[in-house]
Amino acid sequence: MENVKTNVNVDSAVELHRALNKQVADWSVLYTKLHNYHWYVKGTHFFTLHAKFEEFYNSAAARMDEVAERLLTIGGAPAATLREHLELTSVSEAKGSETAEEMVRTLITDFRRQAAELEGAIEIAGELEDKVTEDLLIGMKTEVEKDAWMLEAYMGR
Repeated sequence: MENVKTNVNVDSAVELHRALNKQVADWSVLYTKLHNYHWYVKGTHFFTLHAKFEEFYNSAAARMDEVAERLLTIGGAPAATLREHLELTSVSEAKGSETAEEMVRTLITDFRRQAAELEGAIEIAGELEDKVTEDLLIGMKTEVEKDAWMLEAYMGR
């Protein structure tokens, strides 16, 4: 019976490493996308969005680093090349031609997807009774949901 539990834990640990690497990749691509939006936003809301996108890309960098360091702490190896990030991510790159409104709508979708993916990783960490990873991811999910809500409010939703 204990061998089964050990195998489940090994499989769950591999799943957790995979989920955390996905987060590293997603935050890396979001970081670049947010820079694109920061540099290329135009229109009447330029000053508001230019500053907000900078705040978001700084948060993305911090989240990527936190997840990568946690992954190393628990014996994993974070994806650390752009090629790996693009292979693992579910975040689409910026097109470079988005309007300010399209940028905000895209980020709402990205942040909602991140929250859902974080929930999956939280569940895996919970199965492993890895409270530290679980807590880290719950905090991130809370922040990402708030970011999505704020952008929705900005859009008048």
